[in-house]
Amino acid sequence: MILRRYKTKNGRFDDDKWRTGSAGDVLEDNPVGRLKVYVYELPSKYNKKILQKDPRCLSHMFAAEIFMHRFLLSSPVRTLNPDEADWFYTPIYTTCDLTPNGLPLPFKSPRMMRSAIQLISSNWPFWNRTEGADHFFVVPHDFGACFHYQEEKAIERGILPLLQRATLVQTFGQRNHVCLNEGSITIPPYAPPQKMQTHLIPQDTPRSIFVYFRGLFYDVNNDPEGGYYARGARAAVWENFKNNPLFDISTNHPTTYYEDMQRAIFCLCPLGWAPWSPRLVEAVVFGCIPVIIADDIVLPFADAIPWEEIGVFLAEEDVPKLDDILTSIPPEVILRKQRLLANPFMKRAMMFPQPAQPGDAFHQILNGLARKLPHDKSAYLMPGEKVLNWTVGPKGDLKPW
Repeated sequence: MILRRYKTKNGRFDDDKWRTGSAGDVLEDNPVGRLKVYVYELPSKYNKKILQKDPRCLSHMFAAEIFMHRFLLSSPVRTLNPDEADWFYTPIYTTCDLTPNGLPLPFKSPRMMRSAIQLISSNWPFWNRTEGADHFFVVPHDFGACFHYQEEKAIERGILPLLQRATLVQTFGQRNHVCLNEGSITIPPYAPPQKMQTHLIPQDTPRSIFVYFRGLFYDVNNDPEGGYYARGARAAVWENFKNNPLFDISTNHPTTYYEDMQRAIFCLCPLGWAPWSPRLVEAVVFGCIPVIIADDIVLPFADAIPWEEIGVFLAEEDVPKLDDILTSIPPEVILRKQRLLANPFMKRAMMFPQPAQPGDAFHQILNGLARKLPHDKSAYLMPGEKVLNWTVGPKGDLKPW
């Protein structure tokens, strides 16, 4: 279901009037003038110095936290007067701690986040007024502010207690999951816009590949038994379709990966350790119909992107029927999905370009924040009132950072 926002006679949006609409009705909403954001100026050890130590953080799929900071610094929604701010943003790069292989380590993130919150609550009065209810944080870890890449341990940890009242802007989205708070804004992972732009091929190139996928089917290093990774969905894809001529699937990642996606009709977007991956962004940008295999996934900007109309949803247990399901889709339905995917605003909403462009992922985040205004009266605490408990959580999280 897509929500349409209607303008009143004076040209302003009436946020009380929401209706079901057609694809992309809110993609072009302009958030400027609808909210003001105050950006805390933190010591560089929370952001710039971390990035200087490892520039790889600029290109990995968690880089939205870095580019959102850069965008806000020069955005017209930024205010230098905190007394007129609707939202407060704390620029902290919690995913920029990478292994030699480029994987983010989340183990320092809770201490780093606590340290930043202690700083802003001590040096400014705004956190203490609401204990974070008018603050937002970008937390693009696998399981958001649960700060762990393994789901069982992420669930055991839960969302960092100090962030329970804040709005979390995160890539992780799964219904009825402890790592997704109600009111969070689900965003796409970062995919390098310039890199994808250089791999575009003519739009009239025939789509000669029926189903395309490149990636792991098993994670033997972290899941030697073979039943936990992707809840067995990727393994089922491989075991059922590795010899099917309609399926171009492999663990090999060719240099023509982006070009191949533009030659494919369907691109598989199965869960891995988490429900989301950059394939979702790549599929939309390259006009390949995403086949989403991740039960209960909450997709990015669902009020702006008509996922039900552009994608195919497959229950994890139905993977063995994947060939029958895809071959039974009528050609006119496929063409309709491809026409919707060709909408440039659809593609732009999934990207974090530099410089920013109207309707891109930065603006979709701001639209999501604007739609949460005004804050409910319950957001504001009485003088001296405390709700959050600073002493709960794993002992390791409570150590100084």
